[in-house]
Formats: sequence, C-alpha cells, structure tokens
Amino acid sequence: MCRLFGLHAGSRPVHATFWLLDAPDSLAEQSRREPDGAGIGTFDYDGGARVSKRPLAAWEDHAFAREARQLSSTTFLAHVRYASTGAHTLVNTHPFEQDGRLFAHTAPSTAWTGWTRACWTSAWRGWCRDRPTANDSSPSSPPRAAALAGT
Repeated sequence: MCRLFGLHAGSRPVHATFWLLDAPDSLAEQSRREPDGAGIGTFDYDGGARVSKRPLAAWEDHAFAREARQLSSTTFLAHVRYASTGAHTLVNTHPFEQDGRLFAHTAPSTAWTGWTRACWTSAWRGWCRDRPTANDSSPSSPPRAAALAGT
C-alpha cells in the first residue's frame, strides 16, 4: 500500500527534511518498499499549491531529495506509491493539484469503487467526473485513506 505524509505547521514555514529523508523510517526509506513513484506537494508563500513528482522511487530520485531539503512551507503533502494498478507514469503519481488544492490517497483502486464519481467537494468534480468505476454506487463520504489539504 502507498505511504502518505502530511504536515501543517501553523503560520510559520518549516522544512520537512527529517521526515522525508533523515528519519529511520523516512518516506524515502519507505519508498524502497513502495518504489513506483514519489511526490511532494506544498503551498508557496502566496498560498498557491505546488507539486513536484516523478514515477521513480524517492530513495533513487535526486529531484525528490533536493526538494525535500530545500522546500519550506506551512503545509506538506508527500506520497510514495506502490502500484496495485495503473502504469508507472507521471499521471498516476501523487500528489495531485487542482484549483489550488492538493490531493493524495493510499487506498487501492478497489477501495474507490463507486466513490470516484461522488467527490466530496465541488472543486474536485471535474477531476473525478470521468474516472472509471466498477459500479455506480456513491458512498456519502470519501475513503478514510484520502487526504485533502487546502488553503
């Protein structure tokens, strides 16, 4: 299953280098078991969402390490992917950004069955509208494994 890291530090920007690279079980270390992509999402000083991601394991991605060392933000959303379905491509790598929001999940695609068209916020309707599902049932809330950060 994928791994997800979220941090909100209040109003003062911080670095997340320890949790992303240096901790004994950092996200980079976890990517040795979850090698199918990694990304970091933050909000810049003006509140704009920013995403850096690649379909590579974080431990071998020099861009991930550089971003993890240099980024400073009040909010981080980082993800390492273990692909249960879908190709190892940029489009399948998390986090995602749309309309100033960041989104990532850790649920296998079967956990999203019927939910992907429901979308719990109107800002995500365009993103979710055309996602295929195995059935059309729409639960009233997103899977517990979902994370949504917004300004």
